Amino acid sequence: MKILVVHQYYLMPGQFGGSRFNEMARMWTERGHQVTVIAGTVDHGTGRSPERYNGRWVTREMDGLVTVLRCHVPQTYGKSYAGRMWAFFGFTLSAASAAFMTERPDVVVATSPPLIAAIPGWVAARLARWNVPWIFEMRDLWPESAITTGVLREKSLLTRILYALERRACKSANMVNVLTPAFQEDIERRGLATKDKICFVPNGADLEMFTPGPRENSVRAEFGWGKRFVAMYAGAHSLANAVSQLVEAAELLRDRPDILIACVGDGPTRVPLAAEAASRGLSNIVFHGPQPKSRMPEIVNACDLGLAVLQNNQTFRTVYPNKVFDYMACAKPVLLAIDGVARKLVCDEAHAGSFAEPENPAAIAAAIILMADDPSRCAEAGRNGQSWVVANAGREALADRYLDIMNTLVAR
Repeated sequence: MKILVVHQYYLMPGQFGGSRFNEMARMWTERGHQVTVIAGTVDHGTGRSPERYNGRWVTREMDGLVTVLRCHVPQTYGKSYAGRMWAFFGFTLSAASAAFMTERPDVVVATSPPLIAAIPGWVAARLARWNVPWIFEMRDLWPESAITTGVLREKSLLTRILYALERRACKSANMVNVLTPAFQEDIERRGLATKDKICFVPNGADLEMFTPGPRENSVRAEFGWGKRFVAMYAGAHSLANAVSQLVEAAELLRDRPDILIACVGDGPTRVPLAAEAASRGLSNIVFHGPQPKSRMPEIVNACDLGLAVLQNNQTFRTVYPNKVFDYMACAKPVLLAIDGVARKLVCDEAHAGSFAEPENPAAIAAAIILMADDPSRCAEAGRNGQSWVVANAGREALADRYLDIMNTLVAR
């Protein structure tokens, strides 16, 4: 089967970030399928493009056995809100043109956010010399999440256009894939798609890559963590993630020199937050910046507790952060400052950690102390989480589930 994926943030080799489709594409090629990805040239974490893409509209390259068409994204991406909107428009044009440069696929998958990925996905499936089935994947409720985080105004013209695009994508696509049950409930409630048109292939962990390993490894020595209890946040540093609540928690943990909060990842708030921590003289929180995906299993194994935090708003009650599955796969307990379906999964179903109210630094600090002072509780939560992931969220099983859905659409 020939599979075409439209994913603006498909990772470049060594890049930090969500690797859901990098892993799935690799697994699909290992099963004998031909995979082509239409992606952007901008590093989502830094907002910049590597120099090798300068002046090029579409660059064809290989990621293992996966063919990747890197499409031009204007350099305005990381400069302002208006610049990012222009960059999205530029990617829409370059990605849509790239659809005409590929062989005829059997099926197309377009994954959002950004929501504009639906446009080149629709072009590839319907206009580019063929008419093939396509799947619209919603990894986030967008533009709703942009509104609740203050990025978009609810009544603005752009917001209305994006809601119209969301409706059109759900109507046009043959299937709509969602990453959490809450997404499905929202889509059905708003009448965007019927139950029989919605499928569920959630996030998960690559169990070949993320496995339990020694805590005392080279990363712990390199990062200078020593013998301290390390609560680690790994992920994006943006307005939505509200990593500032970890700086406030560190302030409250000044009298616990045995506890360290470590932040791994990048984004627009990382440098300001590191400067804020330094100005307060906080030595119990460190910002290590982005790290290659290949290092993340060792980094996760070196910590003692995995942190997952987001803004405290209703939209984020519907999400499963991918980092949670990676923590659990490495048998690390999870401290979740995210309410909703993620709390139900981690705390109620997997019994893999504890919950603290989002954007409540005192609650987060207290929960970290509770875990640091109870090693047996940490170990039990880690074992529970690892067992749950192996049974329910292995990336290989999810990749095969996606293949089953695509095969069914092609057979129709």
